[in-house]
Amino acid sequence: MTRVTAVRFVDVFSDTSFQGNALAVVHDADAFTDEEMLAVARWTNLSETTFLCAPTRAGADYRVRIWTIGGELPFAGHPTLGSAHAWLESGGVPGREDVVVQECAAGLVEVRRDEGRLGFAAPPLTRSGPVDEVELTRVVDALGLEPADVLDASWVDNGPGWLGLLLRSPEVVLGVDPDPTKAAGMKLGLAAVYPQGTRDDGVGLEVRAFYADDAGFGEDPVTGSLNAGLAQWLVPAEHLPSRYVAAQGAVVGRLGRVHVSVEDGTTWVGGTTRTLVSGALTP
Repeated sequence: MTRVTAVRFVDVFSDTSFQGNALAVVHDADAFTDEEMLAVARWTNLSETTFLCAPTRAGADYRVRIWTIGGELPFAGHPTLGSAHAWLESGGVPGREDVVVQECAAGLVEVRRDEGRLGFAAPPLTRSGPVDEVELTRVVDALGLEPADVLDASWVDNGPGWLGLLLRSPEVVLGVDPDPTKAAGMKLGLAAVYPQGTRDDGVGLEVRAFYADDAGFGEDPVTGSLNAGLAQWLVPAEHLPSRYVAAQGAVVGRLGRVHVSVEDGTTWVGGTTRTLVSGALTP
């Protein structure tokens, strides 16, 4: 790498700085090789680093490549919003006045402004439906739960591989302490509904996300793809209204807020985005 390009570090899914999920966005990245993208992602050591490139599909405003320290993802939520934010902030002008169209490996994703936030249209689930009983038993054991703690389970995979569990209370969600050895290889989303009117801040759902990658087993602070999949499962099942706010990140010291709305069959997942660091990448 001998080029110099702009880079932004964006905080996604929190109204309070340093309390959301961090994303590094590298601009003008067409000349980067896959090996260079992976090297940068490993150096930032964030859950994801994205690279903005020229679009290759009709109707797209730009193309984003989403990398973890272990490889490339076809889609991810907070990288979608953070990348759109960085592209707009750097002077990007969308072809459609009210919507940014982002190209990623999973296809075209629309991003819009909603009450001052950015929100993406959730892509279709690539895997949905009930979880095999043997798999569910293994997951419940890995999480240290009792079978009675689980109200329902479903695959909610839109690329990363999420398996979703609806638990009996937010307190159970917040108290989960997984066994990293037993949970190896899993990507798990836990959720529980708050009874209406019990939260002064309007939060209706508590969420946690656990995943295993090359760095080991860990918890993601705030997760757009998981929240999208959970909404596509729980709203049609009438566990949640068509518009709600999810809280995520409390156990890892974050104040994540994910704003979800389902309109005319489209699930929109939004949150606050802000640039906290900007500069130049000078390898």
